[in-house]
Amino acid sequence: MYQTQQPRFGPPAAVSTASLLGQVLGITGAGFLITAATAYVTQAAGLPSGISLIAMLVGFGFLIAISGTRRNPALSMLMFYLFTACEGIGIGPVIGAYARLDGPGIVVDAASTTGLGMLTLAAVVYLTSFDYRRLSGAAFGALIALVLVGLISAFTHFLHPGVYAWLTLAVFTLLVLVDFARIRGGGGGATAIELATSIYLDSINIFLAILQILGMRSRDD
Repeated sequence: MYQTQQPRFGPPAAVSTASLLGQVLGITGAGFLITAATAYVTQAAGLPSGISLIAMLVGFGFLIAISGTRRNPALSMLMFYLFTACEGIGIGPVIGAYARLDGPGIVVDAASTTGLGMLTLAAVVYLTSFDYRRLSGAAFGALIALVLVGLISAFTHFLHPGVYAWLTLAVFTLLVLVDFARIRGGGGGATAIELATSIYLDSINIFLAILQILGMRSRDD
C-alpha cells in the first residue's frame, strides 16, 4: 500500500526531513480540523445515513485523485481537503451515536488518546535507530487480512466487534510507525500531501477503534 519508490515529483532533495515532517503535520492538522467541523455539522443537522454513505463514496474518489494530481500541489491539496470534508460527513453519525449513548466526553477522550498516541509513535520512530520501513510488507499484509476478516465477519459475525477494534488498533499502529519512518527517510518519492494522507488515514482508523473500545468499556461498567 505504501511502497518505497524512486523520487519522481516528490519533495526536492534540499528539503530536510524536519521540514518535511512539519509540512506533513501542518497539512494533516488542517485536515483534522475540517473533518471535526464537518462531522459536528453533520451530526448536529441530523442528516440521514444515506447522505453519509454517499459522502464516503465521493470521498474515495477524492482520495484517489490526491495521487493523480501530484504534479499540481495546489490541486492535490484541494483534493485532500475535500476528502477530509467528506470523511467528516461520513463519520459524523457514528460520532454522534457514541456521544448520545456514552456522553460527549468519550469522543474527547478518544480524540485526545489518539493525538497522544500519534505523538508517542512519532517520537519512537525519531528517537530510535530502527528503520520501521522494513515492516512495510508485514504492515500491508496485516491490513489486507484485517479488511478480509472485517468483510467476512460482517456477514458471519464470527468475530466480536471489540476484538476487531483491538486488531484495527494494532494494525494501524504498525502503519503509523511505517509512515513516520517514511517521512524520516525523506518520503521515498511521495509528496508531503500523500504522506499527510497516509498519516490522516492511520489516525482516523485509530480514533474510531479507540472510540469503539471506550464505548464498549463504558457500557460494560
